[in-house]
Amino acid sequence: MSVLRSGSPHRPARSLATVTGTFLTLLALLLALPATAGATAVRRAPEPSHPGQDWAGSQIARHEGTAAGRAAPPAGSLAASVEGVDVSSHNGNVAWSTLWNSGVRFAYVKATESTSYTNPYFAQQYNGSYNAGMIRGSYHFATPNTSSGAAQANYFVDHGGGWSRDGRTLPGALDMEYNPYGATCYGLSAAGLVNWMKDWFATYKARTGRDAVIYTSTSWWKQCTGNSSVFGAVNPLWVPRYGSSVGELPAGWGFHTIWQYTSTGPTVGDHNRFNGAMDRLQALANG
Repeated sequence: MSVLRSGSPHRPARSLATVTGTFLTLLALLLALPATAGATAVRRAPEPSHPGQDWAGSQIARHEGTAAGRAAPPAGSLAASVEGVDVSSHNGNVAWSTLWNSGVRFAYVKATESTSYTNPYFAQQYNGSYNAGMIRGSYHFATPNTSSGAAQANYFVDHGGGWSRDGRTLPGALDMEYNPYGATCYGLSAAGLVNWMKDWFATYKARTGRDAVIYTSTSWWKQCTGNSSVFGAVNPLWVPRYGSSVGELPAGWGFHTIWQYTSTGPTVGDHNRFNGAMDRLQALANG
């Protein structure tokens, strides 16, 4: 029978200490390892590098052309329609009184892009159109590969994209078009883009109580969402097409709400037609 003598090593205690030390060392190594594949799935693209060059239709004209670039209202327009414009920082300080005197009655103003850019001319454009008598709203240029839909919707609301029932403020709009920085569909699958937009729209509605407008072209929509029809029953459609008619609409929409019919109109370039009389535009503003 073995006897533990005084001064002899206490092997069980030493073994426990060794195991514990080894475990802690391994744990530290594991915590120091690079991100795993699961984290790689949410790796984001860099923030936009030239957001002042990105506005509603900037990439539509680049990828789809401008047809005749019509500077006058298209022939055969509905009598029940309202003339409007959309602007961004590339327009600088806008001559709102000139536009009002020419018959323009509503405006959309770019407020934000991703979660890093705000339009430096936003106050002059957003407040200036209102002060001229117009119904106005703001829009967000989406970059779905830089951050989540919720993050961008919150950034938009916090930087000019809010809404109030004052009869003069349109619901915010989400600009979904060709990626100015790389892959046309932002490196996302059709399902990924649809889910990103669902996230954006749900967050915007939770913050404002309104369903946002969506700006998109039929060609981009078909290519990048698989011609999804999930938004047509809820989100008003603002469609760009520079020609004599609005043309084919994306799946899910039986009619358009706003038509951006030219990128070369007077004073600011982008001109739009609301598909209805002034009382329907006011109804859209009032919610």
